[in-house]
Amino acid sequence: MDIKKKMVAGVLVIVVLALVFMVFFKNSGTIKDGYYTAEMDGFSHGWKEYLRIQVKQGTIMSAEFNAKNESGFIKAWDNSYMKNMNSVQGTYPNKYTREYVQQLVDGQADVKVDVVTGATHSGDNFKKLVEVVLEQAKKGDSKTKIVKSE
Repeated sequence: MDIKKKMVAGVLVIVVLALVFMVFFKNSGTIKDGYYTAEMDGFSHGWKEYLRIQVKQGTIMSAEFNAKNESGFIKAWDNSYMKNMNSVQGTYPNKYTREYVQQLVDGQADVKVDVVTGATHSGDNFKKLVEVVLEQAKKGDSKTKIVKSE
């Protein structure tokens, strides 16, 4: 290998390493590893929405957004609710909750939530819950936080 090829290879290695370190340091300092949960302060139409995220190596690895009733039954599992809502709104909890979670996992701490048509109330609550769990993750505070509904 001549000197020019060695220099180009060396520069490429340095550039790649610099990019890897930039990504690592950007993610590692933003949010701390752990599980973070926030839930709304009350039930709306019989359901209380919540968001739980898992952060590993500064990255949101998984998230669960859903609602539960007073007995703990999960809204996305309610097939009759799904059928009724889908026929009226064109969406249903098991669908829109996955869409919201995907936005969070894709956007990470810089997420900009686009509200799903037919699930506006849940989308507004999701935005509030995201703000709170991300703040928890920055502090490393794993206690469940209660979010005021308005």
